[in-house]
Amino acid sequence: MTPLPVDDDSAPLDPAIARFVEHLRVERRLAPRTLALYEPALRELQQHALSDRIALRDAQAHHLRRWTAKLRERGLGSRSIAITLAAWRGLYAYWGRERLVTHNPVDGIRPPKPPQTLPKALPVEQAVALAEAKSTSESAVLRARDHCIVELLYGCGLRVGELVALDLAPGPAAQGWIDAGDATAHVLGKGSKRRSVPVGGPALRALADWCAQRAEFARAGEPALFVSQRGTRLSAPQLRTRLKALALAAGLPTDVHPHMLRHSYASHLLQSSGDLRAVQELLGHANISTTQIYTKLDFQHLAKIYDAAHPRAKKR
Repeated sequence: MTPLPVDDDSAPLDPAIARFVEHLRVERRLAPRTLALYEPALRELQQHALSDRIALRDAQAHHLRRWTAKLRERGLGSRSIAITLAAWRGLYAYWGRERLVTHNPVDGIRPPKPPQTLPKALPVEQAVALAEAKSTSESAVLRARDHCIVELLYGCGLRVGELVALDLAPGPAAQGWIDAGDATAHVLGKGSKRRSVPVGGPALRALADWCAQRAEFARAGEPALFVSQRGTRLSAPQLRTRLKALALAAGLPTDVHPHMLRHSYASHLLQSSGDLRAVQELLGHANISTTQIYTKLDFQHLAKIYDAAHPRAKKR
């Protein structure tokens, strides 16, 4: 490889690496955002090889482990390291197909496990306050729509994508719909897996109120249950903006996003029922380990009760 200054981030990529980047852009059609992350990672790999005075095609697993350790020493997070390793692994896999290397030295190297962060859920009283809050909009139609959205997000635990994909009625192209007579929401979740969840009384009443006024917004023939003021299907970003404004109007002390209401739904269900399997089914989780994180939220809730109520909870 042509020697390059180690600290020159603006130096061109080695032609063999540049061809890989072009392959990702043209043939693999990677998103611009992904390419923007991969290229600096590949440039860093090139610089590591230059610093160690070794050709990248001759690098062995112990070289890659040492370079990965340097990423950790720099304080990179597990996600950033994972992206960097994906770029490196992809380069060697591409070179292997081109018969430029005989093995992939990145195989077997894994990024550090990310620290498990607990999902943020609203306390019961805040979730209820949000569900019962009145929108600041002067439009009665908007108020009805926003109220129905909150009731379904919190009352059914729907993902934002599942909610905006709901249609007014079932049909061949419908991804989801609500059967008010059966009090059931039918949605298409992750992995194109269908599931049905019960819809509570408050959500059904909010749905009836919204449906009675929906025609004032919806364009003729628009199948979406939730529409914007332009008459077309409401988008996820539009929903997030409306929900944030509604939370502020309700006086909640934190920013609220749709998935926070899903977390609240799961956490409050588990606190009341203790039935982890049922919560898993309602959320549509393929693996119960995904649902188990809510048991930690439940323990936090119990720990707060203990700290506040038990005479031996705190040193006096």
